[in-house]
Amino acid sequence: MPLRVLLIEDEPTNARNLEYMLREADSTIAVVGVLPGVEEAVSWFRAYPAACDLVFMDIRLSDGLSFEIFQQVNVEQPVIFVTAYDNYALQAFKANGIDYVLKPFDQDEIKQALDKYRRLSTATVVNAREQMQQLLKVLQHGQPAYKQSFLVQFREKLIPLEVAAIAWFYTTNEVVHAHTRDNKQYIIDYTLEQLQQQLNPQQFFRANRQCIVQRNAIQEIELYFNGRLFLRLQPEPAEKILISKARVPEFKAWLDN
Repeated sequence: MPLRVLLIEDEPTNARNLEYMLREADSTIAVVGVLPGVEEAVSWFRAYPAACDLVFMDIRLSDGLSFEIFQQVNVEQPVIFVTAYDNYALQAFKANGIDYVLKPFDQDEIKQALDKYRRLSTATVVNAREQMQQLLKVLQHGQPAYKQSFLVQFREKLIPLEVAAIAWFYTTNEVVHAHTRDNKQYIIDYTLEQLQQQLNPQQFFRANRQCIVQRNAIQEIELYFNGRLFLRLQPEPAEKILISKARVPEFKAWLDN
């Protein structure tokens, strides 16, 4: 019987790469779905609670942290978390996590994670302490190396732009711009999804689908319609930067850290 795997990943390229690596590791694997966010995952598990055997799940999704899924619906299946961030390790372990693969992942790591799932699924008793030790071994790779600067074009020159000088990133018409503290703007050759993997999550937050903000650029936060938050940044952007009601708890926890 094929292993039925559900993927929860908001970046399409990562999802395709993961699906490819899974099928390379085991050609009998059946990917039963690819879901981009918390809301879609909650709806899927409510409708099809037993339709998969294993879940590969990113932690930071476009509409919140994947841990919110477990707060809204009962997930019986074991989960292998795939993420660039290791600061959620203990939460991952508590939320059905059997392994924790750091991005950028490779074929060997995916195969090892699948092997671990098979070992645990055939065991009659799973020792929680042993699981924790195995999980912590994965984290011994150390903190991910976050971007310190970007090489950007300015007129006829290429110049290094320090990440610390950037107040926010904004995408419009599929072009991402970095806006600096001294009110200058540069085109960045990355998507917001790629930037999420490269920026320090302690300093940068994905406010919505269009914007990533730097902590120190936030001057004030106003209550907005329908439970949303309105961010006042310095320098002030042309468009309103809003935090959705669903992401307010995560945003408050990030800013209060």
